[in-house]
Amino acid sequence: MPPVDRSIIDLFDRFTHGGMDRRAFMERLTTLAGSTAAASALLPLLQNDYARAETVKPDDPRLIVEEKLAIPGSDAGLNGYLVALKGAAKRPALVMIHENRGLNPHIRDMTRRAALAGYLTLGIDALSPEGGTPADEDKARDMFGALNPDVAAKRVAAAVRLLASHPQSTGKVGAMGFCWGGGQVNRVASIEPALGAGIAYYGSQLPADKVGSIKAPLMLHYAGKDDRINAGIPAYKAALEAAGKSFELHLYEGVDHAFNNDTNAARYDAAAAMLAWERSLAFLAKNIGAPPSVG
Repeated sequence: MPPVDRSIIDLFDRFTHGGMDRRAFMERLTTLAGSTAAASALLPLLQNDYARAETVKPDDPRLIVEEKLAIPGSDAGLNGYLVALKGAAKRPALVMIHENRGLNPHIRDMTRRAALAGYLTLGIDALSPEGGTPADEDKARDMFGALNPDVAAKRVAAAVRLLASHPQSTGKVGAMGFCWGGGQVNRVASIEPALGAGIAYYGSQLPADKVGSIKAPLMLHYAGKDDRINAGIPAYKAALEAAGKSFELHLYEGVDHAFNNDTNAARYDAAAAMLAWERSLAFLAKNIGAPPSVG
């Protein structure tokens, strides 16, 4: 696939994160593409194609799945997608936190991937108290725009505590988040002492005055072309260093925001995604323990 023009990638980023409505997006896309037909041809490359999402099948015989596990201790109706390898062994646990499109098929697949790697993994649906992740991604984006991020962080923290006390858990819990979820990892690391490791993919950073409250080691993955998010890196890095916090920061040159999302043809980068995943698994093993053998 030839690369999508930078101006179009930037436009799509403004649409997905900047409050632009679909009509304005399509009008601008048509102008940049040169015609309505060309704009329509670009849409499948820019939008997630969930037919590509199932790298691990939902009915994989190696896995036990609980579709809607209730998460107590926060808002009524909070739930998530719990996946684990079959067997009686206790496992370190992981909260998987979605982008600003909610618990969609891609994040469910990431939850299953982490489970196959040996972690008791809970893909939280941060919108479940509002009725759950809608099929309409534009509606999901609007719902996230109305969701107070501190309220959301308390929801994620409740999921961390649930996994820390889960009978299949070793009591050690990490969190991994993407985009909106990456920002949530940073927030939850500052409020939840049960979190043992946080991995944030291209997530918004904490304000400097909150960095001192971070309680967990962090791994921060950033995309080289992600100017919007990367603008916050220097101040965050300086604050983490000044506060003596444990963190690893990796910048993947030449790739876009959402480079891990293999359902997004325009932005997915297989090499960066694989390297970040390998680094993430090693970081989890170091900080919350390696899972028992998955062989």
